Formats: sequence, C-alpha cells, structure tokens
Amino acid sequence: MFDIASETIALLAAAAFIAGFIDSIAGGGGLITIPALLLAGFSPIETLGTNKLQGLFGTGSATITYAAKGHVDLKKQLPSALLACLGSVLGALLATVLPSDLLRLVLPIVLIAIALYFALKPNMDDVDRVQRLTPFLFGLTIVPAIGFYDGVFGPGTGSFLMLSFVALAGYGMLKATAHTKLLNFASNIGGFAVFAVVGVVSWKIGLMMGVAQFLGARVGASLAIKSGAKLIKPLLVLTCIALAIKLLADPTNPLRTMFGV
Repeated sequence: MFDIASETIALLAAAAFIAGFIDSIAGGGGLITIPALLLAGFSPIETLGTNKLQGLFGTGSATITYAAKGHVDLKKQLPSALLACLGSVLGALLATVLPSDLLRLVLPIVLIAIALYFALKPNMDDVDRVQRLTPFLFGLTIVPAIGFYDGVFGPGTGSFLMLSFVALAGYGMLKATAHTKLLNFASNIGGFAVFAVVGVVSWKIGLMMGVAQFLGARVGASLAIKSGAKLIKPLLVLTCIALAIKLLADPTNPLRTMFGV
C-alpha cells in the first residue's frame, strides 16, 4: 500500500464515522466512504474491496445494537442472512460480466421512486402492517436477489431492503431498519470474501476505518431506536435523493449520454 498522509487518514476516519452513523439509520454509507477512498488515491477495485471491509464493522455494530434491544432475532433470521451472503458472493463473482451500465441507468430512477414512496405514503410509522409475502417466500426470493445486487454493484442496497421490508414484509420503520442492517451485514460478508480472495483489500486502512464506522453506527443505531420513524423516514428519503444525485452527477452515467447532458 502507498504511503498516506496523516491528514488523509484522519479524514478517512471521519468519513467512516459519519458513514456509519447515517448507514445505521437509513443506509447509504458508501455514498461517503467510496468517494473518500477514491480521493485518497485508491484504485476503483481496491476502493470497493476496502469499503466492504470497513462496512462490515458498521453494519455489524448496528446489528448488535438493534439485536440487544430486541428489534431483530438473530437466530430466527439466520437462514435469510445466509441467503443474503450467498447472493452477494454470486453477485461479486459475476460482476465483471453483467451490464453495469444498465444498473447505472436504472438505479437513479429507482432511488428517486423509493424516496417518493417513503415521503408521500401516509402512516409510515413503527407499527407492523399486512404482509404481502410470507416470511419463507420473502427470504427465499427478495433477500438473495438484493444480496446479489449488493455483490454486483452495491449503492442503494439498504434502501432496497428497507422498501422490501416495509412494502412486502409489512414491517414498521424501526423493525425494517434493524433487519436491513442484519442482512446488509451478511451481504457485506459475501462481497468482502470475494474481494479478499482476489487480493484487492487495503487491510490497514480498512480496519482503521472499520473502527470509526463501528463507533458511528453505534451512535446512529442508538438514536434510531430512541426516535424511530420520526428520524428514519426523513433521513432515508434524503439519502436516496443524495445517492441518486451523486450517480447522475457522474459524467459517464448513461442517462446523461442519452439526454445529451
């Protein structure tokens, strides 16, 4: 690994803490850490590998915090976590042969749609609702599909899980957030395993950022437990919009090419 100035290390640590805080509530931590790693001089593939390592600490910390307060049953959700992990492994392995341009074309539109769904849908609170899919079918189909997406591309995984838990599994906002962090942790494990085997992980920086993200996620999850949907809903909407804007701001985004922007 190349030498990194102490100021840059401090900025990466700060970015990881903030990302952990936001990600533990609404997802989207990669919106902060991936650009930070790229600006620090890491190659795109090493950025993705290192981001998966440090992201494990944040999602793991949030999962522990939510589970300790009884918002997610780890043993009961273990099969779903394993399927999310498997889906992410397959996604990471197949990432090089899938049409990433198609994902970058569709993703901003989907994220804006998710933001509008949560912003405009009435009675979005912490109360559970009617299930549209049984837990078995949800775990067998939706979970590995989103895990696969996380391995292939990544941005927006937390938002997709939140939408699925609320719209299909009938979960309230806080319960959906808690389960999202568990499955995101599992999918991070799968993606990280592939990147580690390939050898594109900067371990020192990843572990340093991981500690900062662990602390940030701890603070964020504790605050989400206290505030519930009043905090989760607006932050989720803002995160989806911010991620969509970031993707659209990329000069190479296919949507910009289509409309000649």
